Amino acid sequence: MSELMLGNQAVARGLYEAGVSVVSSYPGTPSTEITEFASKYPEDEMYCEWAPNEKVACEVAVGASIAGARSFCAMKHVGLNVAADPLFTASYTGVNGGMVIAVADDPGMHSSQNEQDSRHYAIAAKVPMLEPSDSQECKDYAKLAYEISEKFDTPVILRLTTRVSHSQS
Repeated sequence: MSELMLGNQAVARGLYEAGVSVVSSYPGTPSTEITEFASKYPEDEMYCEWAPNEKVACEVAVGASIAGARSFCAMKHVGLNVAADPLFTASYTGVNGGMVIAVADDPGMHSSQNEQDSRHYAIAAKVPMLEPSDSQECKDYAKLAYEISEKFDTPVILRLTTRVSHSQS
């Protein structure tokens, strides 16, 4: 059955369908709703928490992945600056369970203090990045990201934008 979903809601649905066990995020528009929607799924299937900052959120996801769980963290674009250290480290150490980092860029500064293109981080960290263009792709790419992560032993960045995160399709 088809259902209209926000892009962020569709990402959360994709996480659930992918069997993600651990979600750790730092709130910041336009990414906040991913974890809010994910927390509505049963906690015994998908544990969700808010971290004190983006670096800690990423480190929790790395730790869960090393332990073999599928893990996820979300942040806005400027948060990736804070999480750069564990991102680059995980890129070189690899992952066990799939690990996905959702980064919501804010072109046009609708709710942010600056503009930043997170695609440069994927290049610098040598990790794959998927960039959905609508809610259906948000759900599908969230699941695909885990297949890529586990096949190639690497974190995967899911790059969202304000328009994709907050539009319904």
